[in-house]
Amino acid sequence: MQNKINIPPVLEIRNVSKEFSGVYALKNVSMEIFPGQVTAVIGENGAGKSTLMKIISGVYPEFEGDIFYRGEQVSFKNPKEAAEKGIVIIHQELNLIPHMSITENLFLGQELTTKFGLLDYPRMHEKAAGLLARLQLDVNPGTAVNRLRVGQQQLVEIARALLFDSKVLIMDEPTSAISDHEVKLLFRIIKELKAQNVAIVYISHKLKELFEIADRFEVLRDGAHVRSGLMEETTQDKLIGLMVGREIKNRIRKNDENLNEEILRVENLSFRNPENKTDFLVSDVSFTLRKGEVLGIAGLMGAGRSELLEAIFGLHPQLVSGSVYINNKKVKLQNVSDAVAAGIALVPEDRKLQGLILNMNVTENTSLASLKDLSSFGFINNNKEVQLGKKYIKELNTNVPSVNIEVEKLSGGNQQKVILAKWLATNPKVLLLDEPTRGIDVGAKAEIYKLIKKLAELGMGIVVVSSELPEILAVADTVLVMSESKVTAIYTREEASEEKIMRAAIAEKE
Repeated sequence: MQNKINIPPVLEIRNVSKEFSGVYALKNVSMEIFPGQVTAVIGENGAGKSTLMKIISGVYPEFEGDIFYRGEQVSFKNPKEAAEKGIVIIHQELNLIPHMSITENLFLGQELTTKFGLLDYPRMHEKAAGLLARLQLDVNPGTAVNRLRVGQQQLVEIARALLFDSKVLIMDEPTSAISDHEVKLLFRIIKELKAQNVAIVYISHKLKELFEIADRFEVLRDGAHVRSGLMEETTQDKLIGLMVGREIKNRIRKNDENLNEEILRVENLSFRNPENKTDFLVSDVSFTLRKGEVLGIAGLMGAGRSELLEAIFGLHPQLVSGSVYINNKKVKLQNVSDAVAAGIALVPEDRKLQGLILNMNVTENTSLASLKDLSSFGFINNNKEVQLGKKYIKELNTNVPSVNIEVEKLSGGNQQKVILAKWLATNPKVLLLDEPTRGIDVGAKAEIYKLIKKLAELGMGIVVVSSELPEILAVADTVLVMSESKVTAIYTREEASEEKIMRAAIAEKE
């Protein structure tokens, strides 16, 4: 496809292929990236998007085909070499060192020194503070990264990329863990970079935001290039058709049954900040969840949404006060085992860190939370365990070649299904879902929406935390909005709208 503006590409990919153990992740892919434009690289999980980006940025130095950068053929040995040339990648999977500070992570490998050759911490700290302020991340640059939420860590990754004098900036799912408010800040930064003639390569499963920010699109499917074009000349339905080769419809939840039977009640729940005992991460929250109801929890990053789920799940008993009732019976939640015994399950925000053991296989991950039911005299019944794994592979339509495959080899959507299987195997009454579709493709999203609907129809109570307002509005019967650790509004499905939710999320009076 000819570029709308008659300028040469800054990056040309010609007939690039990449093979892993005899299987091609990319097959003869060609595309062009232009300066001052956002090129959306689109495709389902497993389409080859991230593999291609890792080749461009030097993560995978060995591949077939050619890459030309500013007219010169290049092949980078590592990401540092690519970054020095002006090609920087922000990975979907966070690439920070947990116990180091924000400043140390930002300047890792590009430290500033004094004239005596010593590390110039004051200057690095000052620059780091400026970058964080630019992204409106109100955190001390000296804070250790492992004290930040996933969304805050994502902003630190973006800040690190801004340190380089990038000519090509690759963003792999940059908004997967940040709220709508932070997305707007990111888009403002992208527009500034476009004005500076930086080429942005943007990977996202959120098609709506691509129409807002992208100039061009490149579609990959099953490792092959399918189509290029201008965003203004296509539609969401056309892109989905190109990506998956089938029509996808997100079924909006419409449950007309009377939802009267209470399954979960939370009264005056508070979660004290472990770093500041006078501060609260969750403050005096109360709500009721009924059988068959989906409660959506909305709010900006840092509002206390994830912390609320963690408090209900018994993760911080020494810091939590208030009461939790299951089926009108008060339950004592001193640990996760108490929560599971009470019928509560939590699918966490960070599936790789908190939800899975990556080097274990699908069967082993599926059985983790229900080993007691699969064991006799302290020994696991392997046959029962395998049957459990196969049962949920079938029920959740998980795309795996074998129950024995390690989960780290699966796509994001299939990994999420394994976590869901693990908790569904405990037969929960209440299912807490924290960002359940973060970083997964539109096809897998539609399947998870369908599963939420099915579980609710079977009488399960479901709580969904999501940073995507359309997602909240699509699945929820009731929407609870949080701002600065407190509940600021509760809307029925009929009352809820994006405008109302956003007003409540920033605590603005209607």
